[in-house]
Amino acid sequence: MVDQNKAFGWAANDESGVLSPFHFSRRENGENDVTVKILFCGVCHSDLHTIKNHWGFSRYPIIPGHEIVGIATKVGKNVTKFKEGDRVGVGVIIGSCQSCESCNQDLENYCPKVVFTYNSRSSDGTSRNQGGYSDVIVVDHRFVLSIPDGLPSDSGAPLLCAGITVYSPMKYYGMTEESGKRLGVNGLGGLGHIAVKIGKAFGLRVTVISRSSEKEREAIDRLGADSFLVTTDSQKMKEAVGTMDFIIDTVSAEHALLPLFSLLKVNGKLVALGLPEKPLDLPIFPLVLGRKMVGGSQIGGMKETQEMLEFCAKHKIVSDIELIKMSDINSAMDRLAKSDVRYRFVIDVANSLLPESSAEILTEQVDHGVSITSRF
Repeated sequence: MVDQNKAFGWAANDESGVLSPFHFSRRENGENDVTVKILFCGVCHSDLHTIKNHWGFSRYPIIPGHEIVGIATKVGKNVTKFKEGDRVGVGVIIGSCQSCESCNQDLENYCPKVVFTYNSRSSDGTSRNQGGYSDVIVVDHRFVLSIPDGLPSDSGAPLLCAGITVYSPMKYYGMTEESGKRLGVNGLGGLGHIAVKIGKAFGLRVTVISRSSEKEREAIDRLGADSFLVTTDSQKMKEAVGTMDFIIDTVSAEHALLPLFSLLKVNGKLVALGLPEKPLDLPIFPLVLGRKMVGGSQIGGMKETQEMLEFCAKHKIVSDIELIKMSDINSAMDRLAKSDVRYRFVIDVANSLLPESSAEILTEQVDHGVSITSRF
């Protein structure tokens, strides 16, 4: 059996999604690995979906977290890009086949055998992967990222998911090819506020699209949006018909697409990034009659993610965050479910993840005899 290293984090044990202290094991650092002491971990909306099994494929126990920034504490003998003491990041994926068409095009995130940072199995199928709400992680060096100088560890952490999720479609769908194009950002949350910042850095004219005017001044005065459009204002919506070249739809709740289609110009593109629990209606007539396109996008490959980090460091783009302790994570999840965060929670892992010696320890045998202990 492979030697294991003790680790500690907070895990969800069932569909209640309640997170509690949890002891488990990481694999020994191999010749191609980097061991990372976790400093900060962002809280992504997909963490919430996963711990509550909204998408139907959660396997418990789950330690979420895929917006990880930390310090390399050990590197394998084959690793030349990183050294001990380097500041590094780990995002949504930690493995792929390295030989398929997608991998050969630096699109590891679309590999049929992609390995996610949590709620997945290791590439060899022998162990469960657990995420960044924990003290340490061991990752193949090909899926470790360099954190550029000048990019803060705490507010930079969400870029490892939210940042690349909006950066990649901007590049792929041609939004960066000509400055001055008009971009609509539907939803001003964890993804949307980063989309505004990156869109502006690419020279786009950005309009935030929202159900209410609550965040209008914040969007324009602090985030730098050019304008704000409230979907419940019928007159403003009418005036905005056919004015946008692109729309990035970040909303993960059920919502109508038809009003968004009306905002697009001929040849306009709507890119869906949010992942609603239920399918959305897709009206075909406005697409056909306006030669409009609907596409999707997830994160990006490792090369593009590193490019995004360098871009954000250059343009001083970070996430607006609320820094929390690990003990605050359940209340933070409750707030996240209500969209009550400006705009991303980040856990101060290094300063707040502390085992509670007085708690009762429960040990259970799971997954090929690997011992996992949980505190309740």
